[in-house]
Amino acid sequence: MRIRRPTEPRPSEITPPSVYAERRNVLKALGLGLSAGWGATTGALTLGANALTTPARTALVTIPSPLSTRETPSSYTDITTYNNFYEFGLDKSDPAANAHTLKPRPWKVTIDGACDKPGTFDLDELIKPHALEDRIYRFRCVEAWSMVIPWVGFPLGALLKRFAPDSRAKFVEFTTLQDPLQMPGQRRAVLHWPYREGLRMDEAMHPLAILAVGLYGAALPNQNGAPLRLVVPWKYGFKNIKSIVRIRFTERAPATAWNTAAPEEYGFFANVNPAVDHPRWSQAQERRIGGGNSLFTARLDTQLFNGYGAQVAPLYRSLDLRKWF
Repeated sequence: MRIRRPTEPRPSEITPPSVYAERRNVLKALGLGLSAGWGATTGALTLGANALTTPARTALVTIPSPLSTRETPSSYTDITTYNNFYEFGLDKSDPAANAHTLKPRPWKVTIDGACDKPGTFDLDELIKPHALEDRIYRFRCVEAWSMVIPWVGFPLGALLKRFAPDSRAKFVEFTTLQDPLQMPGQRRAVLHWPYREGLRMDEAMHPLAILAVGLYGAALPNQNGAPLRLVVPWKYGFKNIKSIVRIRFTERAPATAWNTAAPEEYGFFANVNPAVDHPRWSQAQERRIGGGNSLFTARLDTQLFNGYGAQVAPLYRSLDLRKWF
């Protein structure tokens, strides 16, 4: 029997082969790129045991959400320095080091496709009619790690209704900014750029699905998807597309980034499911980021739909979750 050495990476921490080939040889120095936002500014913030300090952050006026989990949120340091955002690099620390090149203002979002009121809008005008909520959500990544993140956002469905989707609208497609000057990782053919994701209309209209514009009461840092990202807490992290510039109503399921790159590994639905393993590792457990040496952090049993089954299971009553993963 082969014994795994304590220093050997766990299967859940192994990057897909297509990505590994592009991995940087030298990690860059850690830095924090923070986006502009709304409201008054707060003072410098000391971040946990590493004593990292950010510049003043822009505070957001929010209301609490009854949909929040009661779990303790992960630290601001962990949330903003351990990220998947391949547009800024392949290592978890790369987005925090490199995302300062992103300019989150001004920012335009196009909403079009099968709807009666399409158009291109300034992001601040798009957000203005919506009350911003604090929503503490569990966040589960396909590599079997997780965090608890206090997002600031508003219901995706409330935005979509404003544009009067018509009877052809069965899905919603989301597209990330494509600009290699701002997103240097796009100079490498790691994925087919720009990054795209999609939801079924009933998923997009579910009250748990939000568009996030901040976290920890302040505007989103660049590395976390500034200035606008999707958060769908019952799905794996790769569905939660960042830096959105287009939302399109479609009749057919849109092609999505990871499902296109590796359809045998990343399904369109991407619902968190401990009974459906990734082809190269188990999804039955997860490792909560934070709380000491991550290699030896206690592992948690993964919950179906990331623990949100009571709210979302009816959406999939007619689906075989092993086939439609």
